[in-house]
Amino acid sequence: MNTADARRILETALICAPEPLSLRDMAALFEGALSPDTLRRLLADLQLAWSGRGVELVCLASGWRFQSRPEMRPFLDRLHPEKPPKYSRAVLETLAIIAYRQPVTRGDMEDIRGVTINSAILKQLEDRGWIEVIGHRETVGRPALYATTRQFLDDLGLGSLDALPPLEDRSTGEDLLPGLDLSDPDTPPTHPNQSTAPT
Repeated sequence: MNTADARRILETALICAPEPLSLRDMAALFEGALSPDTLRRLLADLQLAWSGRGVELVCLASGWRFQSRPEMRPFLDRLHPEKPPKYSRAVLETLAIIAYRQPVTRGDMEDIRGVTINSAILKQLEDRGWIEVIGHRETVGRPALYATTRQFLDDLGLGSLDALPPLEDRSTGEDLLPGLDLSDPDTPPTHPNQSTAPT
């Protein structure tokens, strides 16, 4: 198979995929005939080919996908002008604590925020798929340890936690997570032209 055919197959799969595609997923397209390095080269070629367009190919935590560029957002929002409800400041602050200090227990979060955290806040974040329990601290009561998920990174358009903006002492939850679409959990996240297709 020549490079042009391989690139066309890869591009089609990425555009049609409902979720980001991992390198393993993409290798399956070619029954293992292409190495991960070759796939990465093809992906770089596709990124270049789509530069300057309204849609871009990005690498997220769970894989590669096509999505609209941020500057297209105001136009795409005109298709669905209703603004979904936003999360409360308490939810934002809790999410920021988990994102920057993970893994953390509910007690850790309460110590940082200085107030009791309502169980509904954690449930809301779990229902959205942004946090999960990854274990329990070996201490009295074995409290649950919370961490963010790949879905959280994907919804922020990030490849890893290292891509989060730097933490500043006086930042609020809103400042810490500027790229987050804080719409209602029942509303799917609006990613610019979500044609999904990451590695």
